[in-house]
Amino acid sequence: MNKTYCPSLTEYKRRLSREVKIGDLPLGGLHPIRVQSMTTVDTMDTLGSVEQTLRMVAAGCEYVRITAPSMKEAQNLLEIKKELRKRGCTVPLIADIHFTPNAAELAARIVEKVRVNPGNYADKKKFDVIEYTDASYAAEVDRIRERFRPLVQICKQYGTAMRIGTNHGSLSDRILSRYGDTPLGMVESALEFLRLCEEENYYNVVLSMKASNTRVMVQAYRMLVQKLDAEGLQPYPLHLGVTEAGEAEDGRIKSAVGIGTLLEDGLGDTVRVSLTEAPEAEAPVAKALIDRYTHRAAEARPIKELVISNEELRIDGSGENVPAEPNSSLLITNYSLPIDPFQYHRRITREVLNLGGQNVPRVMVDISRLGEVEYADLRAVGHLYSAFLDKFQMNDLGADYVYSGQRPVPFMLPNGLKEVVDYSAWLDAGARTDHFPVLNQAEYAGTGARHPELNLVFHNLASLTSAALDQLRQDATAVVILYTDNAHAMPEIRRAFFELLTNGITNPVIINRQYPALTPEQTQLYAATDVGGLLLDGLGDGVVLTTGLLPERPKTEWLSTLDQLNQLSFGILQAARTRMSKTEYISCPSCGRTLFDLQETTAMIRKRTDHLKGIKIGIMGCIVNGPGEMADADYGYVGVGKGKIALYRGQEVIKKSVPEEQAVDQLIDLMREDGRWVEKELVEEPVVG
Repeated sequence: MNKTYCPSLTEYKRRLSREVKIGDLPLGGLHPIRVQSMTTVDTMDTLGSVEQTLRMVAAGCEYVRITAPSMKEAQNLLEIKKELRKRGCTVPLIADIHFTPNAAELAARIVEKVRVNPGNYADKKKFDVIEYTDASYAAEVDRIRERFRPLVQICKQYGTAMRIGTNHGSLSDRILSRYGDTPLGMVESALEFLRLCEEENYYNVVLSMKASNTRVMVQAYRMLVQKLDAEGLQPYPLHLGVTEAGEAEDGRIKSAVGIGTLLEDGLGDTVRVSLTEAPEAEAPVAKALIDRYTHRAAEARPIKELVISNEELRIDGSGENVPAEPNSSLLITNYSLPIDPFQYHRRITREVLNLGGQNVPRVMVDISRLGEVEYADLRAVGHLYSAFLDKFQMNDLGADYVYSGQRPVPFMLPNGLKEVVDYSAWLDAGARTDHFPVLNQAEYAGTGARHPELNLVFHNLASLTSAALDQLRQDATAVVILYTDNAHAMPEIRRAFFELLTNGITNPVIINRQYPALTPEQTQLYAATDVGGLLLDGLGDGVVLTTGLLPERPKTEWLSTLDQLNQLSFGILQAARTRMSKTEYISCPSCGRTLFDLQETTAMIRKRTDHLKGIKIGIMGCIVNGPGEMADADYGYVGVGKGKIALYRGQEVIKKSVPEEQAVDQLIDLMREDGRWVEKELVEEPVVG
């Protein structure tokens, strides 16, 4: 398989997709990337659905999706649409369909677009492993196609658009038996339906490859684009989304890691951010992600192309390719990438102290602008000092390194926390072995003293010259801090990694991103995109995030900022599945099918369980988003009826109809049975005043 999946890895170019008409608001082509979300009100509540839709439109939604789990809800879409039009709202409506082809066929006559999930539209999921011959598999595909054909013909007749939306967690037993639980299985599930659409000369189609696992999601979208091109299918527009992203900061970080990575590559024509919050809270997050690319092509600095020759790598200062000799060079393209965009492989590095090798990515926090550092200040980087015990308490979100610049911390740091200082400060203090120096390129090129174990050196793409690469190659103590000031930041840093890969440089790399003039909300989304996208490609052994906020701010504000950056760093590592340091909640965003208050329940479960490091808990409003959608979860809490909850261990239902008021306690009892429950420790709060 060739590796082509986006227009350019170094220049921002949006993939040109086919235009799809959705009511009066077309999607794809040269149109802007659109924002959408989904109602949470019961679809039979006409006025409630209308009022919520109006709030969503006011918040920035350009399409509104409404669930239609049965014929009665599909029919009531007509009443909702009439009332909206009466109030002057012309937003295109999308019917969300699972399991019920007859509801889809009715809805397609009413609304502007229908969404079908090929995993459960005419297929089944009982978690059975089925042995198929090629003939029996083909017969099953034919059966499903015939069940799907009437919907395609109705959509074509009524001018209704369709999204073929594959979800990682709801792949059918048939697909799982043939392809396994893989991105390829997700792609093939959609292509079976898409091929029939093209046979019927129906092209008003949008595609999606959603997963709660960002790594799987990104790989599936990339593979989908590659497969469309390889099969000569139309370049259909893409609907981007991370399913069950969760709530609050974690939900936003996870969404940005998945969605932002694809937007960086020029993929995506509409975005839905799935948060366990009111739907009107989703649209501003989606818009913030999209807006970053509105003027990207004009703002970004060109990135040098990379040429591999038989003799040597040569790049001139203007970015022109300079082959070593005629006909001996190969321009790196998507075909010859030094990484596999469809399968995760971490870049192979040598171990330097606790960086690189098999170590999890490390977190560094810049405390250099705090002034005089006190014991209690380290709480902002996750190390909690108890004055009563006169010791630090361990914390799963404790930074691994602090950078103190010219002012070393005046006391002994807790175990597990290491200090980095400027090279000049390290020399002035007598080259202490308990401090690690960070050098600029000129200092590193010199012949001065070095730490025997770890020396950090700043580099960007331009500074990775042949001489610099040779020096890194020969230095077993060197770790690169890789930075850029390019607006097209993630691809430039990725391009620098390619330089290291193609030259056989195995020094660990800490990714440094600086956000000098952004709000905390923008920093959160941009950092998750820039760093998360690299981590998903197996690039990066650590992260350090900094802001350019003014040093004259009060110390309390600086501490708050450092706390946010430290938590953001750990959140990005977790969302990219490279370092699990806290409980993960795979919670759906709620819809008209939800059988309990998702926001309240998620908050309640989080309050009881948020100390369980690395455990994944799925919280699903109904069986549609049940065991399949929480495929990665260790435990599941799923609504199965009014006031009734099913509890899962992995994908196995353990208790089928637990009263809602007892369900959290019984979930904890299940963890106790498995030996995975620990009591929450009370952390001493610092005295203020």
